[in-house]
Amino acid sequence: MTEPAKLYPGVARKYLRMPHVEPGMVVGLFGGSFNPPHEGHQLVTEIAIRRLKLDQLWWIVTPGNPLKDTSGLPPLADRIAWSEAINQDPRVKVTAFEASHDVRFTADTLAVVKRYNPGVRFVWIMGADNLATFHRWQNWRDIALTFPVAIVDRPGSTLSYLSSKMAKTFDYARIDETDAALLPTLPAPAWTFLHGPRSPVSSTAIRNGDNRGVKKG
Repeated sequence: MTEPAKLYPGVARKYLRMPHVEPGMVVGLFGGSFNPPHEGHQLVTEIAIRRLKLDQLWWIVTPGNPLKDTSGLPPLADRIAWSEAINQDPRVKVTAFEASHDVRFTADTLAVVKRYNPGVRFVWIMGADNLATFHRWQNWRDIALTFPVAIVDRPGSTLSYLSSKMAKTFDYARIDETDAALLPTLPAPAWTFLHGPRSPVSSTAIRNGDNRGVKKG
């Protein structure tokens, strides 16, 4: 088997390992291609850290999203560098450990995280724009059954938590956002929807020529 460092040239070995954590810590997991990272990602991050009282939040830069065409995806090393450049909060840890464990699907990623980090309280973080298609993700129910989930509002997606299949399936497990700080202490399934400042910027818009809110160092 080829070493990940050789498969992904330019990626420092530290990014191919999970960030260091200690038992009892509360950690958010925020995955994506980050192609490119932008202020919308930052807002989701800031809201999650503040409302969930996180010790860390991991930006999990994926080698490639199975649901998307990755033929034009920039090198992993570039997307890691862009993610580091846009983040100033030391609680945010940029990582690409999925490359080392040869996982691409979120359910598998969370299973690996859980296996290697006993005693740490994790929360899966995602933007509300993913809710409409969440039920198409591989083993999507397993995601909700592995860790609590925090869904952060995104423009045009505010009502998704009412109409999505995920929201309807796990309606019984939703907690009010006023109790968001309790979410990491709850056994899965448990989830909440967090409202807050929203940015209209998206990676797709940036790739199509609208560069507002993007920083590449």
